[in-house]
Amino acid sequence: MGQRRVGIFGGTFDPVHIGHLIIAEEARVRLALETVFWVPARISPHKMCDAPASAAHRLRMVEMAVASNAHFDVSTMEIEREGPSYTVDTLQAYRERLGPEVDLYFVMGMDSLEGFGRWREPERILSLCRLVVASRPGHPPNLSEVEGQVPGLRERLDILDGVDIGISSTALRARVREGLPIRYQVPEAVRAYIAREGLYARACEPERAAR
Repeated sequence: MGQRRVGIFGGTFDPVHIGHLIIAEEARVRLALETVFWVPARISPHKMCDAPASAAHRLRMVEMAVASNAHFDVSTMEIEREGPSYTVDTLQAYRERLGPEVDLYFVMGMDSLEGFGRWREPERILSLCRLVVASRPGHPPNLSEVEGQVPGLRERLDILDGVDIGISSTALRARVREGLPIRYQVPEAVRAYIAREGLYARACEPERAAR
């Protein structure tokens, strides 16, 4: 019997949307993942300003979005950790928690892969997990450039083709601010929660991000 496989899906999820759910389920099925842990960030070091909903709101929306899938679980690991959320710390914590008999797969979008060389300790991340990247229509990955920044990346990479349906959290927040509908782009429970809590009515104020 082969190694157990577990997925880790991190992000601000601001808000979580249908595209996130599709990517996570495709990764689970295609890569035979036992569980996909959704890990909302407390503060993303890459999106210090672009997270106008509080951690508590984002966590609640993720919990509602994944509730019907028995193979999805939600972790508060990064929300409970002080300071910015670094993927390498999260993966190390899961490695210590689950042990060496479990293979870790970190699920991410193509835009995140393109900036992977600027993440904290990218080489160590590759030693802790395989990367699972959802491709974007009409946007082939420039793997040579990323490989130049992080040698060995290709050997630790799985690409999911045909699963990105073009919904983004940034666009959804803008639609809410403009009074446009987001029904069918987010789970209905999430749409109702955003409306009830008055989320995303205003853009966040720019702040200097600490690196």
